[in-house]
Amino acid sequence: MNYIYITKENIDSEHICCAMSGKQSLAKKEWLKQRFDEGLVFYRSKERGKCFIEYIPAENAWVPIEADGWLYINCLWIAGSMKGHGYSNDLLSECVRDAGAQKKKGVCILCAGGRKREFLADPKFLAYKGFKTADISDCGISLMYLPLVPDAAPPEFRECARHPGVSENGFVLYCTDQCPFTYYWVPRVSEAAKEHGIPLKVIHVTDKETAQNVPAPVTTYALFRDGKFLTQSIQSDKKFLALAGITS
Repeated sequence: MNYIYITKENIDSEHICCAMSGKQSLAKKEWLKQRFDEGLVFYRSKERGKCFIEYIPAENAWVPIEADGWLYINCLWIAGSMKGHGYSNDLLSECVRDAGAQKKKGVCILCAGGRKREFLADPKFLAYKGFKTADISDCGISLMYLPLVPDAAPPEFRECARHPGVSENGFVLYCTDQCPFTYYWVPRVSEAAKEHGIPLKVIHVTDKETAQNVPAPVTTYALFRDGKFLTQSIQSDKKFLALAGITS
């Protein structure tokens, strides 16, 4: 497999793998453009498909972690016909090589097992590649790391991520434009909630500082109900209504 880097110079003409078409793709691309100067790297298969890795210096990551000197992997995604060919090894190896070239302490990433995983990384795969568990949130999401520097202090969650929760009752949703599917589904969920009289507060996070203090380990999509973290899985309007106890 051949791979290419997506940059400010070619992003308008290249696809970004996970994105839906049209406005969803544009929203994600605009988010990426604003991150390139902060060190974000988007590396994908040259062949069209869902096969890419996206990472950034952890100081600039949109997650509540303490990981100065580390690279943070926003997303490692291989799906569909791209699965089962070892491409995840290629992508991860390139990230680790780059971390070494930048003299970083290592690489870190969020993961979860079983039904909690959704779009997060597989902890079994990461452990096989030498990653260790650095921290675990109350909601079951883990922060794993691969050290490149001996005796480097592991990254860790901020308290708001380690113990996720909000004070409001009803549904509260934090989201960013980092994932294109939020652009499509969040307005539809908001409309469904309005139509059925379901209390829903949507907090659209648009800056790094706010993202690094979101009360959950995941910031692309973090849904709470009556104060408790519910899921990082992006909900369709039908799935959201089912969570709210409304069936058609």
